Amino acid sequence: MSDFFNDYFNVKRMIKETREYKQLTAHVDSMPEDYKFVFKKIQSYIWMFTSGAGYDMMEVQQGLVELFDSGISNGKNVLELTGDDVAAFCEELLSNCKTYTGNWKDKLNREIQEGIVNK
Repeated sequence: MSDFFNDYFNVKRMIKETREYKQLTAHVDSMPEDYKFVFKKIQSYIWMFTSGAGYDMMEVQQGLVELFDSGISNGKNVLELTGDDVAAFCEELLSNCKTYTGNWKDKLNREIQEGIVNK
């Protein structure tokens, strides 16, 4: 139960995360248009899969900003960083996050293992 309150009703954490999110958004808004466009599309996509409080998505987005900053400073096109299959790039970003689909996969595997073991 304490995890629930730490994740969902931790006011200090919510304030901190909100402040960091606003800073991140302002930083993204200062990026070149192609980077900003791709970032916002990726952001919109990954939020659809968020599970739980979504705090791990902030880490993903901060990492993406760092990657994009590096690309900008090196004069790279944004698709040189993400590749042409941006959806596959997003899947890789989500690989270490709690997602709804991850929960469904875990549930399916657990139910199958329990069903096989119990027979």
